[in-house]
Amino acid sequence: MSAPAPEAANHDAGQASLQDLINEKLVHSGERERLKQLLRERLVECGWRDELKEQCKRIVKERGFENITTDQLAKEITPVGRATVPDVVKAELLQNIRQFLAP
Repeated sequence: MSAPAPEAANHDAGQASLQDLINEKLVHSGERERLKQLLRERLVECGWRDELKEQCKRIVKERGFENITTDQLAKEITPVGRATVPDVVKAELLQNIRQFLAP
């Protein structure tokens, strides 16, 4: 297997540093915490949290409480949780971030 082209590595590094800068700006302004709270509220409102909680209960029941660790459950449920966030919630959060970053 070959190594990524230097251009791809530079692009990835540039993307990471841009993400770091945006995250730093969000954290220092307090906007990150506000957005996290907004996300929590929207996920509860749309029933996402309850659905994920039920899936966790089902997994634990299927495997048995003694046969699954919290880390194993988190590893299994995280991709499901990310994939099932409603598009409308993602769009609202993205719009809020764009407004925050706008000059």
